[in-house]
Amino acid sequence: MIGSLLRRLRGVQAEPVLAPVPAVAVSPRDIGLHDAVLDGWFLNDSGELLKGFAIGADDTLLDVGCGEGVATLFAMRQGASVIFTDSEFDKVRDLARQVCAQTQAPSLGLVSNSLPLPLADGCASKIVCMEVLEHVDQPEQFMAELVRMGRPGAQYLLSVPHAVGEHLQQGIAPPGYYQSPNHIQIFSQERFAALVEDAGLVIEHRQASGFFWVMGMIFFWASERAAGRDLGGAVRDRVHAPYPPLMEGWARTWQELLAQPNGLAIKQLLDQFMPKSQVIIARKPGTTQLPSEAGRL
Repeated sequence: MIGSLLRRLRGVQAEPVLAPVPAVAVSPRDIGLHDAVLDGWFLNDSGELLKGFAIGADDTLLDVGCGEGVATLFAMRQGASVIFTDSEFDKVRDLARQVCAQTQAPSLGLVSNSLPLPLADGCASKIVCMEVLEHVDQPEQFMAELVRMGRPGAQYLLSVPHAVGEHLQQGIAPPGYYQSPNHIQIFSQERFAALVEDAGLVIEHRQASGFFWVMGMIFFWASERAAGRDLGGAVRDRVHAPYPPLMEGWARTWQELLAQPNGLAIKQLLDQFMPKSQVIIARKPGTTQLPSEAGRL
């Protein structure tokens, strides 16, 4: 955009521009989604929520801590049955409406954050729990509950914030970010892997990424504090449009970087240097039963 403007202005004599040229609004969420696709998320053609985690019509997916339902809706589009839980009634209600309007496959929404969850042993062949364990007082018990609800051979997609990004934000995020209902656990890579393996799962794949979102959240905290806004309460619902101009400017910068010939390589280097999230794909030992043997939801 800057280059094309300079080309148009080259050789033109004019008075200095006193007012800034308005920037085109760019949604950090849209750029973040594009960034995630580059990491292997939301592969519609292969039915993989993340590369290596394919969902099909024979699956029953359990989405624990579903939030806005990204994983649930992706699984629904693959024809899977879905079970989704969250501690917030509004999120479960809104997601249930979307699911019922778009599929005839069996589905179940539950409002719950209790242990144990009111679901049968082995109720799901795919279990998703993303950005939830950091909110949990007893993550070992929570993991044991997730394992209980998986069939033999069930596959798990688990994610938590990376310790690098969490520690970096401690310099600018409010104290409440590290208190209930926000992030009361910080997982090193070693602790996260041990949590999964000690629960009886076998790790199949690990990855870390999200430099874009580490910087985005730092700019969010800076904007909120500079504006004197209250930073109390749950964090995840605060990051939405209208975004602070600083976040939109960062999104434009990241968009321009990714468009460069070596943009993807730079992104991957920065993701390794300062990741926001760490992900594990794991499997419960045993042979996956066919739907006719195990029963679907």
